[in-house]
Amino acid sequence: QVQVVESGGGLVQPGGSLRLSCAASGSIFSISTMGWYRQAPGKQRELLATITSNGDTTYADSVKGRFTISRDNAKNAMYLQMISLKPEDTAVYYCNVQVRPTYQRYESTYWGQGTQVTVSS
Repeated sequence: QVQVVESGGGLVQPGGSLRLSCAASGSIFSISTMGWYRQAPGKQRELLATITSNGDTTYADSVKGRFTISRDNAKNAMYLQMISLKPEDTAVYYCNVQVRPTYQRYESTYWGQGTQVTVSS
C-alpha cells in the first residue's frame, strides 16, 4: 500500500505565507511526477504546480511568482511554499503523486486527504 499525507495548512492573514508538505510512504518503488491541486467551495479542483523527478516544474498562472514547488526525492516528499497569499487562495490543498508501487510494473495515481488553507483577516 501507498499512503500520501499533506500537512502545513492553517489560517493566515492576507499577504502572509505558508509552507505545505506532502509525504508519500509505503511500498514505493519509484515516484515520477508530483503535484499540488486545490479545490475551493463550489469550484472544480485546480492544478497549481507540478514537479518531475528531475526537478522540472510547471505552474498555473494564478500562482506563478507566488508559489514555489520543491521536492526531496530521498524523503519521497514535496513542498509548496506560498507567499503573498490572497483570500482567493482559500481552499483545500491536495497532493497528487504518480507512484510505481513495489508490487506493480506500472504507475498509479495517489491523492492525499487534503489540508485546509484559509486566508482571512
